[in-house]
Amino acid sequence: MTRWLKHLFLGIVIGLTGVIVNLSPAGTWMEEKFGLYWLFHLRGAITAPDNVVVVAIDQSSASRLNLPTPPYLWPRELHARLIEQLTQAGASIIVFDLIFDSPSAIAAYDKKLAFSMKTADNVVLVERLVYEDSALATDANEQNYNRIVKEGPKPLLPLIADAAKAHAPFPLPKMERVNNYWVFKTDGGDIPTIPTVVLQIFALPVYENLVRLLHRVDPAYAARLPIKQEALDIEDLIFTLRDLFHNSSSLAHRLKIELNRDANLNSIQRNILYALLNLYSGNDTRYLNFYGPPRSINTIPYHQVLHPDEDEFAKQSSPVNLKNKVVFVGFSAATQPEQDIVRDDYHTVFSNPDGLYISGVEIAATAFANLLENKPIRPFPLIGSLGILLVLGLGLGIIFMLLPNRSAIVASFVLISFYAGSAYYFFKEISIWLPLINPVFLQLPMALFGAISLKYYEEKHESQQLKKAFGYFLPDRVVNDIVRNSGAMALNNQLVYGACLATDAEAYTTLAEKMEPQQLGQLMNNYYAVLFDPVKQHNGTVSDVVGDAMLAIWAKTSASSDLRKDACLACLDIAADIERFNHTANQPKLPTRMGLHFGEMLLGNIGALHHFEYRAVGDIVNTTSRIQGVNKYLGTRLLVSGQVISGLDEFLIRPLGDFLLTGKSTPVNLFELVAHKQSASQLQLWLCETFSSVLKAYQNQQWTEACDGLYKILDKIPEDGPSKFFLNICKKKQSAPSVDAWNSTIRIETK
Repeated sequence: MTRWLKHLFLGIVIGLTGVIVNLSPAGTWMEEKFGLYWLFHLRGAITAPDNVVVVAIDQSSASRLNLPTPPYLWPRELHARLIEQLTQAGASIIVFDLIFDSPSAIAAYDKKLAFSMKTADNVVLVERLVYEDSALATDANEQNYNRIVKEGPKPLLPLIADAAKAHAPFPLPKMERVNNYWVFKTDGGDIPTIPTVVLQIFALPVYENLVRLLHRVDPAYAARLPIKQEALDIEDLIFTLRDLFHNSSSLAHRLKIELNRDANLNSIQRNILYALLNLYSGNDTRYLNFYGPPRSINTIPYHQVLHPDEDEFAKQSSPVNLKNKVVFVGFSAATQPEQDIVRDDYHTVFSNPDGLYISGVEIAATAFANLLENKPIRPFPLIGSLGILLVLGLGLGIIFMLLPNRSAIVASFVLISFYAGSAYYFFKEISIWLPLINPVFLQLPMALFGAISLKYYEEKHESQQLKKAFGYFLPDRVVNDIVRNSGAMALNNQLVYGACLATDAEAYTTLAEKMEPQQLGQLMNNYYAVLFDPVKQHNGTVSDVVGDAMLAIWAKTSASSDLRKDACLACLDIAADIERFNHTANQPKLPTRMGLHFGEMLLGNIGALHHFEYRAVGDIVNTTSRIQGVNKYLGTRLLVSGQVISGLDEFLIRPLGDFLLTGKSTPVNLFELVAHKQSASQLQLWLCETFSSVLKAYQNQQWTEACDGLYKILDKIPEDGPSKFFLNICKKKQSAPSVDAWNSTIRIETK
């Protein structure tokens, strides 16, 4: 599979994972628990609509009225007086978040409350939703039963229920944190909840406009509704409208088009009608758009409304205007200890750190205000959310395909930050809720881990191919080092530290003239096997072979004494193996000269057009070849530079002085690598020690002492090449002293 297909596949996997998680309960849970929480807190508190007010039954009111805190202990006569006070103040609708399902201790108080409610004709009561669990026989013998669970409101006290404008339950999901509510309780027979009923009552002044618009869109539907609002039963109206909108999925859309065309409506009427259409055409479950922490909705203590002429209320700089307001009455604690007395509170995204939760009456008021403002939290349409998650996944995959890891990480964070910023903007400005946790904490980490893992796999695969290809030309450790430090592409041009070995067979030209090509080829194959094996055994590699010459290298991206040690051991093994090779019966001898040097060199592709070779480049290669050539003058087999032997004490070496090689401007200090100290003979030890003294005498122009030492060496080792070479120089200097300034550096004029 090609690289771009792999990354495209990765993007598709990331996108599909986001889609699957978003569709799962776990994805919904994550977005609700964490996504909503962060979005609300990033947005912060906002101003609640001023036409919704909460009248709080709280501890301060209980103290002022000399009553216990629990609302069920308050006399209903007090609520009757409150209704009268609110009606006098011009309240539009009064909603009691109190349950009146049993008679009070004083029957007259119930009658007074009912009378006040009937007179006001705008009171809505909350009723308790209960479950009925029963068994029903399914055969004549009553042997088999089915369990039936029914959900419905518990009846209110008839006297009070008949006096109310309407009554409905307001159940909330039993969850760790309340995020949503029902506008219609499907499990309870599609029963409308308090926010739905209150909005429908609030919209009664524009009811005739709704009928008029509906008549234009679908006269048959309009005929099913009463024309005048005076003939309306609120519950029947709600069920009828719900049925109409459910039977025609396009009805709300057509009505909105007609609503926009109608020039007879003012902005307030238009907004109320929009709210009504959105109520009946949307989902049964709505997300709450909280305005802030507890008491963010305008909240007035119960006693201040009941006694507006008292000093405390009168001294307020700006008394609350209740005219045309929708007033919710219920328990709403101002402090956490007060809340513990009456548990009618719910954990929400804005619950205070001190433990104070939002009260049930404030959640009901919030739900109604959301409907009225047309600003509930609306999850982005499912298809759109899935599309966004899929595109984000693909985008992250493409980013990591096109860019290097670091740049891709930065770009992916920029993309996700832009998306998160867009999600925040949509949430803050138009209450649209986009998935947040899924892209930021699932898809982005998946993209990072997946792309880096994929690139690691690709690079590992490439490096294995490169190792296989270049393993014939470079030592394993240098290939590993280069790939590890600089990536596979760095093999195109890499500066390393290396030891370079050049070899040359003395009699090759003569043999090539005398032998048949096949015989010569077989001989050279055997010869190179002798050379190659020690190089390989000591972590080097053969870089080049031309005729009878071999170039081997030991390279690493950092200077290392182990590298030079390996090269020296390989040279000694080659010398020993060549000695055995040259004593093979019925085979021509190939005496071999070697030169070893150390320094920086460039490993890279050298060539042009369609032919490139990967080889070592630099002065070290040329100098190594020149060092190998010095063997011809000195009669030696293995010469190394001072750079190679520096700091290596385990080898026996013979110092030979400074040599200015052909074409060079800087002398090279040369040594003969004789043996490993542990395996050196007494004669070899004596030779190196004696020659060191001779070299010092030579460098100090002590010709007689130098000649005496050289004669002594030649007496024991007549064929010693360096002794013959230096004796010749010393004799010339002794017989004809130079008039020029003395320089012990020996100049080599030819290769």
